[in-house]
Amino acid sequence: MGPDRAPRRPFPLRTRGAVLLVLLGAAVWAFLYLDMSFAQLVPNEGGLEIAQGFFSSAVAPSSEVLGTAVRSLEATVIYAAAAMSVSLLLGLLLGFLASTAWWSGDPVGGRTLFGRTVAPVLYGVTRFVIGFMRSVHEVLWAMLFLAAFGITPISAVIAIAIPYGGTLAKIFSEMIDESDRGPARALRAAGASGLQVYFFGLVPRALPDMLAYAFYRFECALRSSAVLGFFGVATIGRDIELAFLTNRYGEVWTYIYVLMAVIVVFDVWSGHLRKRFVA
Repeated sequence: MGPDRAPRRPFPLRTRGAVLLVLLGAAVWAFLYLDMSFAQLVPNEGGLEIAQGFFSSAVAPSSEVLGTAVRSLEATVIYAAAAMSVSLLLGLLLGFLASTAWWSGDPVGGRTLFGRTVAPVLYGVTRFVIGFMRSVHEVLWAMLFLAAFGITPISAVIAIAIPYGGTLAKIFSEMIDESDRGPARALRAAGASGLQVYFFGLVPRALPDMLAYAFYRFECALRSSAVLGFFGVATIGRDIELAFLTNRYGEVWTYIYVLMAVIVVFDVWSGHLRKRFVA
């Protein structure tokens, strides 16, 4: 036997440490590349005056536009609800096509000819489509649709629905693929088809998490709907922009507080629902 060798010391960073080191290096590189400096956060004389006027108005919002703010907020919620309705349809359909659970391998989908040929191609195409939908922000979609079709409700709804639908499809498919396979195996052993196993054995297991995520995305849709107001859509964002451009900062804060209030209400409400669904 050869001489005893000293035990090998483990690599000090390991995978997580290496990832964190790469992210830290990327942050430093970005900081240097953009030539950022904290001195750039110091406003000039004119900017300081605007900032003082704006933030001092936070304690004295205008009550005169409260009725207008409520009406604009109603339109904002309606736009968000319409966009989420379309997004959920897209997310469920594309999420099904982007999932491997209904066709890939036993005991869920069975090793059929369809599972070996058509389904993988369909899966790859769907993944590419939802990746494209997600890669373009709703602001860019809004610029495209509003420029092409005008400032219409359908243009605004579709601008939000496309990226949100792609995001929901990705998350839904992953939640279903990662769900507990115990009921699926039992159904498959009883002779159920791949689709039956998918809809009755896997989807119900992932449904609570899917609903919880859908509620979270609705909160995001409220903010996106408000942002579209800066493009002329009749949401509360349009009122915020007009009030800010005319230096009516008290009105700006009224609109902001009303928007914050409804987001907090939906956040608390959806939080309770998420606890019920996930529990």
